[in-house]
Amino acid sequence: MDNFMEKIAPTQFPIHELLARRWSPRAFSPRKVEPGVLMQLFEAARWAASSFNEQPWSFILALNQDENEYTRLLSCLVPGNQVWAQHAPALMLSVARLSFARNMESNRHAFHDVGMAVQNLSLQATALGLSVHHMAGFDVERARELFGVPQGYEPVAIMAVGYQGEARSLPEKLRAREEAARTRKSLDEFVFAGHWGLPASLVVGEK
Repeated sequence: MDNFMEKIAPTQFPIHELLARRWSPRAFSPRKVEPGVLMQLFEAARWAASSFNEQPWSFILALNQDENEYTRLLSCLVPGNQVWAQHAPALMLSVARLSFARNMESNRHAFHDVGMAVQNLSLQATALGLSVHHMAGFDVERARELFGVPQGYEPVAIMAVGYQGEARSLPEKLRAREEAARTRKSLDEFVFAGHWGLPASLVVGEK
């Protein structure tokens, strides 16, 4: 059985265990992700909420057993991400449709809704003992060209998906980041009331 590191979120208030357990490791085990498990991840994404139920998300999947497809998607990542992401058994590129299918008008909520689907996918992965690491560091135009993403669609992020590996498998600098404590802003830094930047009285002092 793979050894893995739990990094439970040090929350100010209790939250669901899946939310507290979800984090983004860089160390991945070589263990393959079973096809049925991958299908569960996409099924979870399928049932995300979206504006007018447009479901503006698509995913391009590359598994490391298909070396050509995997290498193509891996090559879109910046070198710093390639160093560790190359060990994940699955890579996924999320793509947003930028207009509504029903009337072709601009959908300003498309990225938001893709994020909703990806969060569903990530929480389902956590429930199944998998890890997901989301990456903004990739060449958008290269991904568009290599995978034929048409105009009107925008590559959003690449995800490394797999079973967690051991932090000691990472280069020293990445290992330090892997083992660092998790941190977040306090609630009074982003929950406002009455005026922008004015902390809601509900959260004042709740640090």
